[in-house]
Amino acid sequence: MSLAITVEDIMQWTLMGSSSTRLPVLLTLIVTTGLGLSMAGAQTSSQSETSGSGQYYVEFRSRQAWDYGHTFVVFGRVGETPGKKNVAGLSPKGDDPKMWLMGHYMPVPSDTGWTDGDLEDRYITSRYRVLLNKDQYDRVVAHIRELQSRSHFWSVEMYNCNAFVADIAGFMGLKVPSSSWIYPRVFVSNLRKVNTGHPEAAAQLISDNVKEMSSPTRDGRAMIAAGMIHPGAAATTRPTSPAPNVTIGAIRVLNRPASSAGRTENSSE
Repeated sequence: MSLAITVEDIMQWTLMGSSSTRLPVLLTLIVTTGLGLSMAGAQTSSQSETSGSGQYYVEFRSRQAWDYGHTFVVFGRVGETPGKKNVAGLSPKGDDPKMWLMGHYMPVPSDTGWTDGDLEDRYITSRYRVLLNKDQYDRVVAHIRELQSRSHFWSVEMYNCNAFVADIAGFMGLKVPSSSWIYPRVFVSNLRKVNTGHPEAAAQLISDNVKEMSSPTRDGRAMIAAGMIHPGAAATTRPTSPAPNVTIGAIRVLNRPASSAGRTENSSE
C-alpha cells in the first residue's frame, strides 16, 4: 500500500460517514506509531496533578509522536521505576506507518502495551496521576489486563487510544472527556481538570482542541521546521519514508456515560 495518499483523500473518506452530531471543527487526529524523535533542548508542557491517596498509582499520559501524539497509562508502586510491563495503550500493531494510515479507513490489528517513547519524560506533554491503595490498584490492573486481552483492533473512527484510556478512567470512577476525537494532550489535560476541581474544563474542550491545532510545537514535524529538534539523532523506529500528514473529520461528542464499575474512593465527582 502506497503512502501517497493526500489530506483531501482521507477527508473525503472520513466525512462521508459524518453526522449532524459532529461539531463543525476540523481536526487532525491521532498518530500512535511510536515513531521516536530526538527532542534534546526542547521542553514540552507536561502539567501534572495528583489526586487520591495510597502507595500505588495509575498515571494517564500523553506524549509527542511524529504527528499528533499518543495517549496511554503507566501504573505501578510509588517510588519504583516503571518498566514496559507497566504501560498500557492502544496503537496500530508494529512500527509500520502504513498500518496506522490504514486505520483511518478500517480497523487494523492493534498492540496494547508499551510503544517507543512512553517512558521518556522528554516526550510527555501532559499527565495526571491517581493514587490508589493496594486493593483498588489490583482491581484496576486486572481491568487493564482484561481490556488489553480483548482490544484486538485500532481505528481512528471507532476505537482509538483516547477511547482505550477513557475505558480505564471510567472503570476507576473518573469523569472522562466527552469526546475521544481530540488531541492526546487535550484529552489528558481535560481529564485531569474535570477530576481536580475545574468544572469549567468540560465546556472548554472544543476551544482547547482548536488551540492545540494551531500550536507551533504540537507535533514533531512542526518542531523540526522550527529548528527546535534535529531528526539526525532520531530513534531507530523512524520511518524510511515521510509520515503522512492526515486531516480528518470533526469533533464528535460522545453521549456514552462513563462506567461507575470499580469506582475508587479517591476519584473526584
